[in-house]
Amino acid sequence: MSEIIIYADGGCRNNGKENNIGGWGAVLQYNGHVKELYAGERNTTNNIQELKGAINALEALKTTNIPVRLHMDSAYVVNGINQWVKGWKKKGWKKGDGKNPENLELWKRLDKLVSKQEDIQVLKVKGHAGVDLNERADELANLAMDEVK
Repeated sequence: MSEIIIYADGGCRNNGKENNIGGWGAVLQYNGHVKELYAGERNTTNNIQELKGAINALEALKTTNIPVRLHMDSAYVVNGINQWVKGWKKKGWKKGDGKNPENLELWKRLDKLVSKQEDIQVLKVKGHAGVDLNERADELANLAMDEVK
């Protein structure tokens, strides 16, 4: 059986400052078909856009029984979904210090989407290293930011 290949990315211009603009982009590939998704918004963060890239890509899937390989250059998302979420859930969605993780509702959405898939791997890819689909996901995130009014 073939796999659904996803590359997702997010970004934020002027991250941490007022009047910032963020965007996410995703490229989904399956059996020779390619789907591109992207959106942008104001007053956000880089981490929120990285999460939204993964979330929106997974929400676009119409099946749960085809293996999914989600590639991201965000250590925040890759480490979060592969490591941190398990611990947070054991502690009632709390971090070791008893506080809520930042972007908790987005993490819960992402965890639910990942849990629905029978076979999913969230893989780290080096950013801006010439990986075609990762570069395209970055381009889409930037296009999204360009289109925010």
